[in-house]
Amino acid sequence: MADLWQSAMDHAVAIARKAGETIREALLNDRKVTTKSSSVDLVTQTDQKVEKMIIQSVKERFPAHRFIGEESVAAGEASNLTTAPTWIIDPIDGTTNFVHAFPFVAVSIGFAVNSQVEFGVVYSCLEDKMYTARRGKGAFCNGEPLQVSDQTDVKQSIIATEFGSSRDPEVVENIFSSLRKILCIPVHGVRGAGTAAVNMCLVASGSVEAYYEIGIHVWDVAAGSLIVTEAGGVLMDVEGGEFDLMSRRVVAANNKTIAERIVKEIAAFQPERDDHSPQ
Repeated sequence: MADLWQSAMDHAVAIARKAGETIREALLNDRKVTTKSSSVDLVTQTDQKVEKMIIQSVKERFPAHRFIGEESVAAGEASNLTTAPTWIIDPIDGTTNFVHAFPFVAVSIGFAVNSQVEFGVVYSCLEDKMYTARRGKGAFCNGEPLQVSDQTDVKQSIIATEFGSSRDPEVVENIFSSLRKILCIPVHGVRGAGTAAVNMCLVASGSVEAYYEIGIHVWDVAAGSLIVTEAGGVLMDVEGGEFDLMSRRVVAANNKTIAERIVKEIAAFQPERDDHSPQ
């Protein structure tokens, strides 16, 4: 199976690069916008076009494989991670960035077997940075090995987070409560690239010590989660338990010391899970 998964990963890298070309071209020519759950939850024709292109390409090569794609789920398909080989796709992670030409936009492709991510590919296409990881074989950016920061003092750290698309006052209050407490530890700074996948790659690269967020989806973090751990980092739930791909909650950090310190300050809440069963 190892050779087959490597072949699948090579295909993911190639299709991610092709998707990046489509996104860069659309950035210049076509950024037509519609909305999903709210006026700030954006989707473009390019999101849909890129996801369709990726899925079609993979189906031709691996017809028995399954898919979880952001736009497919938005269109009503189930988001269930089974034991079957499954491609977990975010065609444009950072759609709001794309709409505003803010320069962090990523194609994220994770591949899971037995509910475990076997490889991850994140292509930050406006930077032309290709992040890759294969389970047990390390993480890389443009072919160069990645290693998390060796910082253990949270007061000497930069923490990444995002504000999400919910404008529910209670959710916003929790987000800012966490932000206020973490900022006042005090940490060196709080940053956010506007894309979960890139934020996780920044942890893997040693540029930030941790990233946390509540409200992300499995397609935002599947690829990045493996890139973080293969670069020597750790994953955790926002309440300190084991990271769950479908929970929509994540802490990714360079080490357990930083992760556990961040968890102490997070005002945790539970969004509806990605694998929820409709009643």
